[in-house]
Amino acid sequence: MSRLGKTPIKIPSGVTVEINGSLVTVKGPKGELKLNVRPEIAVKVEGDEIITSIAIETKQASAYWGMTRSLISNMVEGVTKGFEKNLELVGVGYRAKQEGPDSITLTLGFSHPILFKAPEGIKLEVGENQTISVRGIDKNLVGLTAARIRKMRKPEPYKGKGVRYAGEVVRRKAGKAAKSAK
Repeated sequence: MSRLGKTPIKIPSGVTVEINGSLVTVKGPKGELKLNVRPEIAVKVEGDEIITSIAIETKQASAYWGMTRSLISNMVEGVTKGFEKNLELVGVGYRAKQEGPDSITLTLGFSHPILFKAPEGIKLEVGENQTISVRGIDKNLVGLTAARIRKMRKPEPYKGKGVRYAGEVVRRKAGKAAKSAK
């Protein structure tokens, strides 16, 4: 039995939730998000709360129950506050330049600059050439976009150069000099 699935989701003022069969639509001041719910899970609105429950008992039903509740909760939070991931560029000559509201040019030590265009619904912001802010209302899409930018040049373990999440700790390795000192 899912403990997380049992907890109701409060609907803040200014947010409307519509349930049409298996489609849950959440509208708020920042935008609109939709989720197709699995047939094992039932979602209903009672007053100012969203309640999820198991409709069909299966082996994975309780896992889907908790997951569905979390996804709907993230949708409600996204349309009210939004989500943000911050990235840092560490390394000599590593920088980012704003090209538009949804595109940036990255210089990451390759022979050419990389133009990165964000998916629809994501805003990219460059601060001081060394930080990138990824913002949007869809938590999954914000995390995925930040991961794609990070993947272009992951932090390496010897000097720590690369694109990393803000506050990420990169485990450093000792180089050749430490190995030869016996």
